[in-house]
Amino acid sequence: MLDITDSAQTAIKSAIDGAGQPVAGLRIMVQGGGCAGMKYGMALELEAQADDTVITTGEVTVLIDPASQEHLSGTVIDFVSGLEGSGFVFNNPNASSSCGCGKSFC
Repeated sequence: MLDITDSAQTAIKSAIDGAGQPVAGLRIMVQGGGCAGMKYGMALELEAQADDTVITTGEVTVLIDPASQEHLSGTVIDFVSGLEGSGFVFNNPNASSSCGCGKSFC
């Protein structure tokens, strides 16, 4: 369904640990917008919704809503650091194209 690299798991765990309050996990979603028509979003969630897909990998929990699930199937999420900055990278086999920023696809 969704693969989260060790580097991404570490970054997610760091965000959850730094939240200052207990969280259910990190929500990964697909929303309309961005340069190419759809964009990825992430947010810490206090509670999972009844219809969420809950993925626990390593020490982190990821929540995905039903509408986003079909767009994220088979996606590999990585976290990279480099000269240009650091951030999450989505390698999505469902994307027919993406924009230069790497945060938007269609």
